[in-house]
Amino acid sequence: MSSRGSAAPRRRRRRVFAGVAIAVVVVAAVAGTIGAIAMARAGAGAAPAAVSTPTPSPTPTPTPLTPEEQLLATATDPAACAVSFTGDGVTDAPQLQTQGGLYAGLPIPARDGLVFAGWYATPADAAALSIPGRVNGSEPVVCVDRRVTLYGAWMSPEQNAAENARIPILMYHQFTTKPEGESGWLRGNYAYIGDFDAHMNHIATGGFYLPTWDELSAFIDGRLFLPNHSVIVTDDDADQSWFDLAVPVVDKYKVLSTSFMITAYRQDPAPSLYVLRRSHTHDMHQAGDNGKGRMVNWTADQIAADMEASAAVLGVKEVMAYPYGHYNDTAKEGLRQAGWEMARTIEPGYVTIGTDKLALPVQRVNYGMGLDALVGMIG
Repeated sequence: MSSRGSAAPRRRRRRVFAGVAIAVVVVAAVAGTIGAIAMARAGAGAAPAAVSTPTPSPTPTPTPLTPEEQLLATATDPAACAVSFTGDGVTDAPQLQTQGGLYAGLPIPARDGLVFAGWYATPADAAALSIPGRVNGSEPVVCVDRRVTLYGAWMSPEQNAAENARIPILMYHQFTTKPEGESGWLRGNYAYIGDFDAHMNHIATGGFYLPTWDELSAFIDGRLFLPNHSVIVTDDDADQSWFDLAVPVVDKYKVLSTSFMITAYRQDPAPSLYVLRRSHTHDMHQAGDNGKGRMVNWTADQIAADMEASAAVLGVKEVMAYPYGHYNDTAKEGLRQAGWEMARTIEPGYVTIGTDKLALPVQRVNYGMGLDALVGMIG
């Protein structure tokens, strides 16, 4: 009896505990539901969360191209080089030149009361008027990153006149490998190639300045300074011996020279970077009616027509050499009509400020004139 009596209270305690647990769960569930409803109501009245919109980066304004960069941007030649010019009073725009080719058409600036003294590789060269540092069309273009800058210099007209420059134009004809020379009436025309080699070596290593023809023209006008230590090398007729013997020497020493070609008979391309082709007329290197050259027998119109034919072959005018050295006022007029500015004679002398551009004198080189003879002519 006692055992059943004790079991009944334990069952009641389990029921009480079970009821309490269920009540706790119900209360918690109700509380959670109420909390969720409250949060939902609170959220319904709140503003929506802000959405972050990225700000676009501003497009940078491109840096304008420099004049040099503009030139290079239009160039299709990978060897193109932008040449800039600077110096007191220099306003010339940059030019495109070809790296490895000779400079072409460099500007000759002008300023009131001053004479242009040339372009130089460095400011120090320009200040010193250093001949080794002076740059012109006798030198190949050398660039760094497709650019190079040339520095201009100036002097007074009085300084230019004080130089008293006398520019020799050397005139060669044919060449021979025989130290004893050639025979016949043209013997004097044939320079021994050993002498020519010594001449070009002296010019190349002696610090001489090699003016271009446009520079010589500006010098004659008093607009450009040329040093006394200047020389121009020319050859008449473009004989085969010039191509075979002399041009390799010109190449070896890199001396700018001019070949005066009779274009009715020879139309060879320039045989060297350092050889300029200029006219010895098209077909006037023949005797006319009076035994002298056609150039002093023909009319100005006939001369002009012949010279235009020569220019069509060479692609340039600028300077020519009179056949046989024969010329007169009619010849000069014919040249003017055809657009030629300068002409070289066979008359001895030196080019100075004010020389007649259509009667340039020369220093003739004959057979037997060795190095001492050349030094006597040009220093």
